Amino acid sequence: MLVASNEQASGFDARPAGSPAEAGQSTNASVTPILDVRGLSISFRGRDGITHVTRDVSFTVAPGERVGVVGESGCGKSVTGLSLLRLLPERTAIIDGEIRFDGRDLMSMRPKEVRAIRGRDISMIFQEPMTALDPVFTVGQQLVETLRTHYPVPPAEARERAIQALKDVGIPSPETRVDEYPHQFSGGMRQRVMIAMALICKPKLIIADEPTTALDVTVQAQIIDLLTELSENTGAALLFITHDLGVVAETCSRMITMYAGEVVETSPVDDVLRRPGHPYTSGLLRSLPRLSDRGGRLPFIPGRVPSPNAMPEGCRFQARCPHASEGCERYQTMTEIDRQRHARCHKATQLKLEGAV
Repeated sequence: MLVASNEQASGFDARPAGSPAEAGQSTNASVTPILDVRGLSISFRGRDGITHVTRDVSFTVAPGERVGVVGESGCGKSVTGLSLLRLLPERTAIIDGEIRFDGRDLMSMRPKEVRAIRGRDISMIFQEPMTALDPVFTVGQQLVETLRTHYPVPPAEARERAIQALKDVGIPSPETRVDEYPHQFSGGMRQRVMIAMALICKPKLIIADEPTTALDVTVQAQIIDLLTELSENTGAALLFITHDLGVVAETCSRMITMYAGEVVETSPVDDVLRRPGHPYTSGLLRSLPRLSDRGGRLPFIPGRVPSPNAMPEGCRFQARCPHASEGCERYQTMTEIDRQRHARCHKATQLKLEGAV
């Protein structure tokens, strides 16, 4: 039960189906990716039939790379992450595509084999630690169970490693707090416990799904700095699923933008902040508050993300796009802006879009 709570939702880099691998690789194309996803499509069975949530999502993550995935709620970020670890309900979820982690095909593995990878090689930090942590067990018991599920260490050694894990994430008096329950921790401290749980088995990939949700600004900054430092020290790849573009700019080297179940842009962070390649990414960046705009009207993207049951033909952003024109009614493939930058827009090489810098 405790391990299941530690198992739930990727480093991303978009690649259109059938295109060369370079369209979806990290900035260092010579590095073999730790995660390679191709043509991932997710649907759910329901009373009204099958609902298609994501379409043809492809990306890679390099070892040690930190990648941010951004987009509005409902764009498919978290459900994509959950599908990578096969945590979606088997009775209702339909997953097509290829998922390879460290050279192994996760889609062809038996459930027992996938469970051996969750928490050990791939760990996840959830956005609400109070629901991810079991309230009837101490944090120490949950850390110990996570460790001993994957490694046959003696109970005394596991406890010492749990204490060290709490110390590594900056929890004071870890020798005492290891025997306390989740409700005895503040929101920020509970999130640190989740980070300790994600790191205790020394994973190769950490998925952080909105890890700073509901935390105040000071604690958010501490958690972001902690994750960045731990990624650098351990060499683990980090995937940040977030709405906060500031977090991505500060933490990640590459950014993936998702919209309406598709990856619409992938680019190094510095490049996308200066000149985004897709109108949706530009809209997100222009919506960031600026001190120089005090008293002015905050830019926004009109409309909302379309329902999965009513996806438009062609470009899914067309109805909200100020640059829509002839050709947008057709299905959009990823267009290469340069070797490291791609956008799902047939005008990507023509538009000069506003960024945040």
